[in-house]
Amino acid sequence: MKPPTGPEEAQLPASDIRAFASSCTMHGLGHVFGPGAPPARRGLWAAAVLLALATFLYQVAGRVRYYGEFHHETALEERESRRLTFPAVTLCNVNPLRRSRLTPNDLHWAGPTLLGLEPAEHAAYLRALGRPPAPPGFMPSPTFDVARLYARAGHALEDMLLDCRYRGWPCGPENFTTIFTRMGQCYTFNSGADGAELLSTPKGGMGNGLEVMLDVQQEEYLPVWRDQGGPWDLGVRVQIHTQEEPPLIDQLGFGAAPGYQTFVSCQKQQLSFLPPPWGDCSSVSLDPDFEPEAPGPLGTPSPGLSPPYSLVGCRLACQSRYVARKCGCRMVHMPGESAPVCSPQQYKDCAHPALDALLRKDACHCPNPCASTRYAKELSMVRMPSRAAARYLARKHNRSEAYIAENVLVLDIFFEALNYETVEQKKAYEMSELLGDIGGQMGLFIGASLLTILEILDYLCEVFWDRVLGRRFWNRKCPQRPSSANLLQEGPGSHRTQVPHLSPGPRPPTPCSAVAKTLSASHRTCYLVTRL
Repeated sequence: MKPPTGPEEAQLPASDIRAFASSCTMHGLGHVFGPGAPPARRGLWAAAVLLALATFLYQVAGRVRYYGEFHHETALEERESRRLTFPAVTLCNVNPLRRSRLTPNDLHWAGPTLLGLEPAEHAAYLRALGRPPAPPGFMPSPTFDVARLYARAGHALEDMLLDCRYRGWPCGPENFTTIFTRMGQCYTFNSGADGAELLSTPKGGMGNGLEVMLDVQQEEYLPVWRDQGGPWDLGVRVQIHTQEEPPLIDQLGFGAAPGYQTFVSCQKQQLSFLPPPWGDCSSVSLDPDFEPEAPGPLGTPSPGLSPPYSLVGCRLACQSRYVARKCGCRMVHMPGESAPVCSPQQYKDCAHPALDALLRKDACHCPNPCASTRYAKELSMVRMPSRAAARYLARKHNRSEAYIAENVLVLDIFFEALNYETVEQKKAYEMSELLGDIGGQMGLFIGASLLTILEILDYLCEVFWDRVLGRRFWNRKCPQRPSSANLLQEGPGSHRTQVPHLSPGPRPPTPCSAVAKTLSASHRTCYLVTRL
């Protein structure tokens, strides 16, 4: 760059593009706007700067677009623990009602709904049960409670549980909680209900979990009246789940048959999903109670005093709200307190058809929970009991050896090891990574940084001040001066020279202009030019 040769090239105002280009940290601007360079060289530098800027903007647009797609990745990790909380274990006999507890009144009310019986078949069904027919003049009760039927006629845990041990310590029916499912009355071990302390285990392997011996009471099973008129299988259904998740044992449970000892080796898995827009998870529970004043979408979670969100809990709450809206009641296994339990007639006429229609439409929108725990299972079994064990159990429980072989099973549930797996969704592209990529592309293509952006903003402020605010300021000041103002010149010696008007007489006010230039680094001369 050539040295300044005159007052116009000594120092440029801050709003001049040449002054900005000579001091800006963005590469290439000084070669484009700097003085003294041939036009061809300036053109080449301008093309290079524009090409680099276009490439930078293209790369930035691609990174911003990728960030806006909200990708995620899944990380699998195995961790160790010194102690694990034992899961909840729910047991259900596949036979919902005991034949010895059914009465003619039960058949009158629940026969068409629960057993598929017609009124004309009640007498034959009672004979199949080994019960006497209804006496002449039989009058059914005015009301009927399905929950009480299951509680009275369902299999009692006190009769089924022959032996129970947890980590070698004895346990009993008091360690189980009664719960109703679509399979009837069931029992949950280690449910944590009513603030009970959850059990845990410091070791893995057999002998460090739950071991139960059950009597399925096959002689109490209902007769198979039609193709769908009674239980075809024999044994119990088992589901292993967390304490926060209600059991869905009719769909997610596995079976254990009498005459076998079933070993269930579990491994804990912790799942973590991302909320929108990266994923589709939710942590807000759905209130199962029906609110006719302000009904909302069936599957939309709403905050409230509800248990922690779970996928099964959301589905049950959605089904409960739907049946309550359609029928004004809920089924016995559904959560909620605002709607009463449906009567057998409501079961047949409304509840069952409404629930089947809901399941066919799949109208419940239940996203995955943001945090959940599940248990992977490996099952193995051996025949039991041996002949010696059958004789011992027959003497102990006052049963025959044939009864023991046909009705008794053993279930052993334990952790394989104390390590557990974590499956976690993570953001594939964070905001910090986006800013890092933009900064890298900025430095690579145009040699700029965040401070360069501040320099550009500062230059724009200077241009706005000089070109807009400065002009308005002088336009306001100049009309206040008299029309016969003198031309003042301030030199390096700070002396003034007064120049009179060339011709006397009044003249109309004319616009003024100011030109500021600097002769040296320490002295500035301002010229105020007024056209006379």
